[in-house]
Amino acid sequence: MTLLNVAEVTQALGGSLIGSRFLYHLSATSTMDVAREAAASGYPEGAVALAEEQTAGRGRFQRQWVSPAGVNLYFSVLLYPDLHALQRLTMATSLGVAMGVTRACGLPVAIKWPNDVRQGGKKLCGILLESALEGARVRYAVVGVGVNVNLDPSPYPEIAATATSLALECGHPVSREQVLVSILLEMDGVYAALRGGADLRPEWRSLLETLGKRVEVRWGDDREEGLAEDVTEEGSLVLRRRDGSRVTLPVGEVTLQV
Repeated sequence: MTLLNVAEVTQALGGSLIGSRFLYHLSATSTMDVAREAAASGYPEGAVALAEEQTAGRGRFQRQWVSPAGVNLYFSVLLYPDLHALQRLTMATSLGVAMGVTRACGLPVAIKWPNDVRQGGKKLCGILLESALEGARVRYAVVGVGVNVNLDPSPYPEIAATATSLALECGHPVSREQVLVSILLEMDGVYAALRGGADLRPEWRSLLETLGKRVEVRWGDDREEGLAEDVTEEGSLVLRRRDGSRVTLPVGEVTLQV
């Protein structure tokens, strides 16, 4: 297994906030766990927990995230946003990751609402957001990112039909260092813009492959069906039901209707 060259990544990032400090592990249960512990220990904003493999990696809705060693990127970023930024952090992160993938590999990508980065209808990257609040004050937020870089999904039946990787899409092995640097630089720029009051919605909206399609959205035991018509400034999905009424959904799992 070829290990990530963290020193090379650090040098390439220069003085960016995100990636100003790394907590690098050969193996971790989940980089989300490492970042959460870092928050409790008072680590600075922008610290990145990074692991070669995860033994208990997870995605949204507590799904397992396939995390073999040495082929992909698994990292979590510790942030201290205000409430306004937190409400838009899923939007900011998926936009930064998508821009970073394109910057690194030249691949055109799309975002499946709310935060899956995809190419050719298959999943390249997953994003998970956790936060801790005290009343209206945000104590911290942790953004977890998993990027399939050099993974061959075919040996993993749970993802073989739905996942892809940068290596598969590019037709050759891809530098994990290059991808990590590109993503962190783009995330840093987008986060700075968000903290500065920028409206990320137009650019994020332009990458959403979900809009204009009839979809089913599920969360827990609930579901809604309709036309994915728009997104709000916080990133919630605006769905037009068959009876013409509208509903705004902040979270959910989207599947296309046939």
